[in-house]
Amino acid sequence: MVLHVVLVTPKDDAEPTSIEELERAIVALGALIPGIADVRFGANDSPEGLGRGYTLGFVVTFVDAEARDAYLPHPEHRRVVPLVDAVAREVLVFDLPG
Repeated sequence: MVLHVVLVTPKDDAEPTSIEELERAIVALGALIPGIADVRFGANDSPEGLGRGYTLGFVVTFVDAEARDAYLPHPEHRRVVPLVDAVAREVLVFDLPG
């Protein structure tokens, strides 16, 4: 299992409708790309105050590293990259093997 953690600092002018479109597209990847076990998307809910401006994020759980590696160049994944770019000022990606 691999947890693909993506944290996003939205642009100051990111439209709520663009964020909603991004969420729908990210969540839909679970049904479109083989090897995805789960997808979660949401706002930072930590009370610790350590988010450093990353107020949105998503986690894609892959069945294994091979599934993650196949996802990266997958056309459906590439289709959502411009949606991320439209919303994000900063993006942090961290893959955690399980």
